[in-house]
Amino acid sequence: MNKVHLITLCFLLTAIYAFSPLKGQEKFTLQQADASLQHAVQQIKVLAERSAEGMLPKTYDKGKNFDSESGWWTSGFYPGTLLYLYEYSGEESLLHLAREKLRLLEKEKYNTTTHDLGFMLYCSFGNAMRITGDTAAYREILLKGAESLATRYSPITKAIRSWDFDNFPVIIDNMMNLEFLNSASRLSGDRHFADISVIHANTTMLNHYRKDYSCYHVVDYDPKTGKVIKKKTNQGAFDESAWARGQAWGLYGYTMMYRDTGDRKYLTFAKKIASYMLKHPNMPKDLIAYWDYDAPDLPDDSKYAQYVDYRDVSTASLTASALLEMSTMVKGKLSRYYRETAERILYNLSTDRYTAKQGTNGGFLLMHSVGSIPHNSEVDVPLSYADYYYVEALLRYKNYYHASN
Repeated sequence: MNKVHLITLCFLLTAIYAFSPLKGQEKFTLQQADASLQHAVQQIKVLAERSAEGMLPKTYDKGKNFDSESGWWTSGFYPGTLLYLYEYSGEESLLHLAREKLRLLEKEKYNTTTHDLGFMLYCSFGNAMRITGDTAAYREILLKGAESLATRYSPITKAIRSWDFDNFPVIIDNMMNLEFLNSASRLSGDRHFADISVIHANTTMLNHYRKDYSCYHVVDYDPKTGKVIKKKTNQGAFDESAWARGQAWGLYGYTMMYRDTGDRKYLTFAKKIASYMLKHPNMPKDLIAYWDYDAPDLPDDSKYAQYVDYRDVSTASLTASALLEMSTMVKGKLSRYYRETAERILYNLSTDRYTAKQGTNGGFLLMHSVGSIPHNSEVDVPLSYADYYYVEALLRYKNYYHASN
């Protein structure tokens, strides 16, 4: 081999090595996915024992478990995770535990004071109906819940109101509740729910996103005119920063909107969001994002400077789940890139650095999530939704593996 050919070969090998998100690291395998899911099945039983009767697990901190009532926005994630793990394992005890918590949640179908009914009802009852096939038991609950969510939509702002303070605040998190409305249209045959979903997604696309495809956390509208009053943050480092979980909510939400509508503009948009996140200079090598993409650059005198190194595994779980779905929507190198990036995230989440040992962590699966640093709330603790999307991503990985083999 002459010198020119040798240089060319080295260049090609370097390019291939650089393109792969798994460079220098063991590939995530089906056996590892099964081991992680089997661990989750046993660990959630620990959480069940520590959960207060009549309450729903939320987090764990300083040796104590914290639960919520059914009206809290995270209330659907624990029963949803139980149902995912029942789907995986077939253990009837997990279905029994889930049904106990579903009885607590059912009254939230009448709740018109929150936009989080997708998290609360679709992640729980939606999974219950899909997994058990018992449409009769869950149809009315889901449709009534969707009606309650739809009451928060305004044809003036062309969006669903998130909070009942300020003027008409809409947060990026609300993209995640649109799946509930889409499913309600399929279940009922009523296009009204899906129409609201599409209009809200389009409004969010127009007003929440910057030119680089990062997003604001909050957009506050004038409820009388629909005009934007202010773009700001509630949980990020500052108004113009890129709060990490918000970027993942958007990525997941627009991926879902493409799946549910077939409109390619949503897939194109999701791809641009993914590019922003994965190519960000502050993305750590293990792809477990910091709590805010701008956090590593905060000045020493910033009030959040002591938090620059905090990771948020809930962002990572969401991102992995979304990327696995995206990998089935595109072809060739891009499909491989999304899949292997998700695999790397799952590989790292499944290590001792982020996965709790059996019986520890209050029964939660993952360590090192961030709820809200500006509110000094749930900082560097496990969170129920981080576990939910981690288990979902593991199941999606298994489904992808079987579909491609």
